[in-house]
Amino acid sequence: MEINLISDTVTKPTPGMLDAMLSAEVGDDVFKADPSVNALEEKVARMFNKEAALFFPSGTMTNQTAIKLHTNAGDQLICDKYAHIYNYEGGGVSFNSGVSCKLVDGHRGMMTAEQVEAAINPPDFYHSPLTTLVCIENTANKGGGACWKFEELKRIKKICAEHDLSYHLDGARLWNALVAKKETADQYGDLFDTISVCLSKGLGCPVGSVLVGSVSDIEKALRIRKVFGGGMRQAGFLAAAASYALEHQVERLAADHKKAKELGVVLEGLSFIKKVEPIETNIIIFEIDNAKMSSESFVEKLKEKNVHIIGMGQGKLRIVTHLDYTDDMHASFIALLQKL
Repeated sequence: MEINLISDTVTKPTPGMLDAMLSAEVGDDVFKADPSVNALEEKVARMFNKEAALFFPSGTMTNQTAIKLHTNAGDQLICDKYAHIYNYEGGGVSFNSGVSCKLVDGHRGMMTAEQVEAAINPPDFYHSPLTTLVCIENTANKGGGACWKFEELKRIKKICAEHDLSYHLDGARLWNALVAKKETADQYGDLFDTISVCLSKGLGCPVGSVLVGSVSDIEKALRIRKVFGGGMRQAGFLAAAASYALEHQVERLAADHKKAKELGVVLEGLSFIKKVEPIETNIIIFEIDNAKMSSESFVEKLKEKNVHIIGMGQGKLRIVTHLDYTDDMHASFIALLQKL
């Protein structure tokens, strides 16, 4: 039995999702003539109480499009030092938009309003880049699937309004945060100018992310998506999978969170584990005590037993629970860890 816990992107479509894909009504989405894509975009826009939405092939392209529509070349955005847009999007902020990042030393990928305000460059000081955008990631991947406090997000919004800054949410795993914190999508839609949400992570779709925002922003995003090569033709087969997931596979994320927390308890009980970050959702970030076992050795021992996890750099390892991680796999993995 193979147990793949490197990410929640390794899942396969469920039988119900495959049925939805096979029966999808499709057209050419480049001409905005795919009814399944149009229906998905309308559905997600309504969920977030936004005017419009746009379907993308990837979360990275979705974020990069949002950054480009909120900034001009030479500008600077503010984000946490752990942010996905800075660490894991191939330098796209600078390559695609000519923008630099002011990195904030937050806690587990989360900044405070005071830190954001301190990072804003004086707009009349033309020697420094013009600050135009604040980017948030919820849940914070590198912070161990950490969930932001909504009140802090509101405080940062107030700073953005006072300084005329745009406010973007990288909500790749926002679904996990909504379930864990019992929050709603429209709460976030009312707060942020644009939000990207991923459908191919916890929700189990094969492909796809969505950007929500104002009609004006989504019209600009459509042109940017074209420039980035993100136009898809009969994308309705993918959109049908996304619509199915939104209807059937959101609330079940709580099961992934429960398994992650149970694994965390087991890891904390192992003598060679140095630290396990607090676990709120489906991501476990932990460190090995290298005096007792190297990280590489631990990963290799698991691989020999057909269990796969991933390194995050700086000695940190990551486990991600997901739709295809069954109860039997969970029991087997716990038993394996306890024997190491």
